[in-house]
Amino acid sequence: MALPQLLLIDENITRVHQFESILSFMEYQVSAVNADNYISGINKLERLRAIFIGNGCDKQATLIKAVLDYAPGVPVILLVDKGALAQVPSAIQAMVTKTHEWPCLYPVLTETLKKLPALAKVTQKPKIRAGNKGLAGSSQRIKKVRELIDQVSGSNATVLVLGESGTGKEVVAQALHKASDRKNKPFVPINCGAIPGELLESELFGHEKGAFTGALTARQGRFEMAEGGTLFLDEIGDMPMPMQVKLLRVLQERTFERVGSNKTIACDVRIIAATHRNLENEIIEKRFREDLFYRLNVFPIELPSLKERAEDIPLLVNDLVHKMEKSKNGSVQFTANALALMMQHPWPGNVRELSNFIERLSITNPNTLIDAEDLPEKFQGYEIPAGFVVENIEDVVEEPLAVKAQLDEEIQPEPEKIAFEAVSVVSQLPEAGMDLKEYLTDMEVNLIQQALSECNGVVAHAAKLLNMRRTTLVEKLRKYELS
Repeated sequence: MALPQLLLIDENITRVHQFESILSFMEYQVSAVNADNYISGINKLERLRAIFIGNGCDKQATLIKAVLDYAPGVPVILLVDKGALAQVPSAIQAMVTKTHEWPCLYPVLTETLKKLPALAKVTQKPKIRAGNKGLAGSSQRIKKVRELIDQVSGSNATVLVLGESGTGKEVVAQALHKASDRKNKPFVPINCGAIPGELLESELFGHEKGAFTGALTARQGRFEMAEGGTLFLDEIGDMPMPMQVKLLRVLQERTFERVGSNKTIACDVRIIAATHRNLENEIIEKRFREDLFYRLNVFPIELPSLKERAEDIPLLVNDLVHKMEKSKNGSVQFTANALALMMQHPWPGNVRELSNFIERLSITNPNTLIDAEDLPEKFQGYEIPAGFVVENIEDVVEEPLAVKAQLDEEIQPEPEKIAFEAVSVVSQLPEAGMDLKEYLTDMEVNLIQQALSECNGVVAHAAKLLNMRRTTLVEKLRKYELS
């Protein structure tokens, strides 16, 4: 049975270690992050029962409000130092579900944890909203795009998505649809540049039987298919001029006729258009109608190229690898050095090129660890910046390249055949008492060291031996400063 999950947002390392030890002992799965990473912490927990926030974080009130806004309905509990409860402003106490001093008395903590399901129901707030809307990244440019999606998703305004090929324009369109009141209605895409001009009218508006040679039956167009939902007109800049006139009429009057029919059909469709072209230049060159541009350009959203947000590449790689694994299309991992080189590449094909590149590596190097020297020749001209690190990315691997070959081994150590060193187990509480946290920490460190020793330092193998995720073990190695 899956354990209930708790998130701790705290900068106090001592309290983090105490919290993890005690709550893990009480059979809760604990994830700890700092204040800058609360969004990723919330998004990765599917069974989140409560969020604990430690005092001492910068701009505490702002952080609490941001957490409440991002995860409505989830109880938020503030942890303060012993004796500091009276110093917590009443405004902050009113914002959170509960405030506890830490270390917390066992009966008090147990009672709070028992009441968590009821506390979550009392709030009666909407479900946690989607995190990245399919747009992985933490750069300011991509954050701005997500903000614009939030702003316009509640309206029926026409949206024009601009950006180079491969930047994810259809991802934005789908995010807008899913966040709108039309989410339960159809999302219908059509690439205006991929369909010959003489067939585009029939594709958009449909046709009657016998309307033209080959029209053996009547057929619905995309406008009818998208009724009540969203019609995504991709590559609108490649639409022929005659069709632009007919589209403009539909946008103005919200009615159309099938090819070969004089019956007017009313439509209720939200239009999202996209193009990689500069439409203002296209207007000057007489290839795009100015009146249609203004009709489409009600709410523009411009997507940055990948080279303009290179800092997002580790997150994008992580997201793309997860999607491949979920669809069972293989897997591959990257060291920090490999990512450093990838972040310097211009990626003219943007996210689409990056996705294809990762998929190709997953075929040529399945389930392996890719280091800088394993990347294609075009990456070898770049230099790794001094002190480059990647933080908080699940699938960035930091094991030495020397263990790469061992990661490919299919035969794993058998736990029952491994002889662990004797661990001193306390069967009876000493009269003078003991430091339970220190005792549990020493035991955990001892077992981790033994597992690493048995597996020749291969973290992935040691994690399986300890029945935990590799990323969890990596976090513990960092926490205990183990090499």
